[in-house]
Amino acid sequence: MINRKGSMMNFQLGGFDYGLKQAQDFQELKFQLHQHLIAEIERDHLGLLDLARELIADYVREKVIAYVADRHLPISGYDLDNLVEEVVDELAGYGPLESLIRDDRINDILVNGPKKIFIERDGRLETTNLRFIDNEHVLRVIRRILAHLGRRIDEASPMVDARLPDGSRVNAIIPPLALDGPCLSIRKFRKQPLLSADLLQYGTLDEEMLSFLTAAVERRCNLIVSGGTGAGKTTLLNVLSRFIPPNERIVTIEDAAELQLEHEHVVRLETRPSNIDGNGEITARELVKNSLRMRPDRIVLGEVRGEEVMDVLQAMNTGHDGCMSTVHANTPEDAMLRFEMLAGLAKFQGTEGTLRKMITAAIELVVQIARMPNGQRKVVSITEIAGVRDGHFVLNELYAYDAGNGNFAHPGVRPCNRKLQNLPFRRQ
Repeated sequence: MINRKGSMMNFQLGGFDYGLKQAQDFQELKFQLHQHLIAEIERDHLGLLDLARELIADYVREKVIAYVADRHLPISGYDLDNLVEEVVDELAGYGPLESLIRDDRINDILVNGPKKIFIERDGRLETTNLRFIDNEHVLRVIRRILAHLGRRIDEASPMVDARLPDGSRVNAIIPPLALDGPCLSIRKFRKQPLLSADLLQYGTLDEEMLSFLTAAVERRCNLIVSGGTGAGKTTLLNVLSRFIPPNERIVTIEDAAELQLEHEHVVRLETRPSNIDGNGEITARELVKNSLRMRPDRIVLGEVRGEEVMDVLQAMNTGHDGCMSTVHANTPEDAMLRFEMLAGLAKFQGTEGTLRKMITAAIELVVQIARMPNGQRKVVSITEIAGVRDGHFVLNELYAYDAGNGNFAHPGVRPCNRKLQNLPFRRQ
């Protein structure tokens, strides 16, 4: 038994001594209680899982007290409450992950097999003391998550990427592809999206940069938010999308719907993966092509990652100003090279010079965001794509973040593009 001070008492269960001080022992007891309750539910012919969580908790508490009393287990009321709560999570929720999913301070939940569960909070990865019993336990929770989505995971389909009803993104991969047991990643969906005031408070950018970007969006500049994984690209794109004037029609295209635009006229489109037979896939490229027939004033693409790059560039070059998207890249220069690489994968037939001119004619700004070692997100660069000279991209860095002194700075270059020249740009 564990009391509030962490002391331990051993007890007999199934012929073995268990000490609740050890997480594995606690999980084993919880597992046995879970199995016992399943048998009780079946015997009582009770549709327990259809009941409200409070009624399930009442039923579980009654059964757990009887179970403990029958076996004379010296468990305190404190430990009993914990057991009831976690067994309810097993029956009606997602097991050890339930408390993490309910915690709004946690952004990411990462499961690396049954014994390692990590979280990201405030931009930093932390390990937890939560554990699954074994691989089968992890797999059971993954299948429960996917069951509500009409998806499945097994040896024939050992990977799955999906979206929960609340918008959270889920990725799961299991053996034989995952060598150390089933792995699960959950990128949680914020119930209250961040606003521009939040970015200012967190020091993601300063007021002058925000004023410049607000005007850039309002005046229909095509811009790309660039950054690494977990840098905050989608969050920043969501904030910038809110500056679109209310009288414009927006079409958003995402692999997993995350954008939360408080806008009167938004059409939200989401890609669809193939079914278990390999049919029915709807790609971002198909949705971009279709969106052009929907009379959009703006197209907001969650991320450029494949063949849709050519359709996006063509849209930006044929009168659809004010388009926005994100791209995985570590610098604005890398973002341009990423567009070139994706165009090659899309079987672009022209020369390198033609492609570079097409990219610079389409994209006017790259907003680079990064996650700092301390977990903070910073807009480290706002860069104008000024054209091509001698076969190379000409990039003008308008704003930058100096990690040495922790300040935002203006490198002294003024924008060349006519749209950008009229934007608020005062720092000298």
